[in-house]
Amino acid sequence: MGVTAAVLAIDAGNSKSDVAFVGDDGTVLAAARGPGFQPPRVGVGPALDVLAAIVGEARASAGRPVAGVRHVSACLANADFPAEEAELTAALHARAWGRTVEVRNDTFAILRAGVDEPRGVAVVCGAGINCVGMLPDGRTARFPSVGRISGDWGGGSFLVEEALWCAARAEDGRGEPTELARALPAHFGLDSVYALVEALHLGRIPAGRRHELTPVLFAAGAAGDPVARSLVERQAEEVVALATVALGRLGLLDEEVPVLLGGSVLAARHPRLDGRITELLAARAPKATVHVVTEPPVLGAALLGLDRLGAPAGARARLRAHYAGGPE
Repeated sequence: MGVTAAVLAIDAGNSKSDVAFVGDDGTVLAAARGPGFQPPRVGVGPALDVLAAIVGEARASAGRPVAGVRHVSACLANADFPAEEAELTAALHARAWGRTVEVRNDTFAILRAGVDEPRGVAVVCGAGINCVGMLPDGRTARFPSVGRISGDWGGGSFLVEEALWCAARAEDGRGEPTELARALPAHFGLDSVYALVEALHLGRIPAGRRHELTPVLFAAGAAGDPVARSLVERQAEEVVALATVALGRLGLLDEEVPVLLGGSVLAARHPRLDGRITELLAARAPKATVHVVTEPPVLGAALLGLDRLGAPAGARARLRAHYAGGPE
């Protein structure tokens, strides 16, 4: 006989997607991981087909057949505007994976994974940068976060472009000297920024390898290079600017509240970046506490689903224990 899952949790980022079927008591009934979710590149239908395959894999791995789902809690990359959330919600309803559906930006999953109640602010700095905040009463703070046209500054891809810009100008004399002019091409075994730019432009170095230069930038900054250090400090300023604006919108600037940090750039725990974020945040929101989120975002998506269903605290604790690897 089949079992009805309380929540189908979906955390779908650009590079990978995780799904989990969760029972009323917080037990994880089945889970699976697959490719990323990229509707801007392939379209909403094909992007959801990718998710459908992962959901099917999870369903097939369940110990008991999953006969139905009460609620789908989907935290999706590229759900940046209400219009996109509405389109994705309608598309998921059409798939009939659950009786009800709620779509949020995937940054909300990171925030909820890192807090015991839906209260706080999260800043994610991976390939790009984003920030959201939420309160238990349902109020939220968020930003479009679709690149420079929405005022964004930072993230790994952005930092690499800035580092290359500075290095190119240093090498040809338009900009100030920087160790980046040596270190960036040296990472790929090249002897000049000119050679690196040519290799990137002509595709001899795949675009997907550009992210390898982000740690090179941080290493140069840690070694004292002024140009690299200025980029690292600017990234810290942007993280704190997002966090404090979100805290202000929610009336939390003067309250004890967690500020969660996630994404590959922030999870790397670069000492200078961490230290500057802590210093700036202490000046602007002195009661806020900074935490790096290590829990998987799919946990956050599942917790948001249990919140929506009014699940008891014990169910949420059991779910969190599962993803922490502790006793349930």
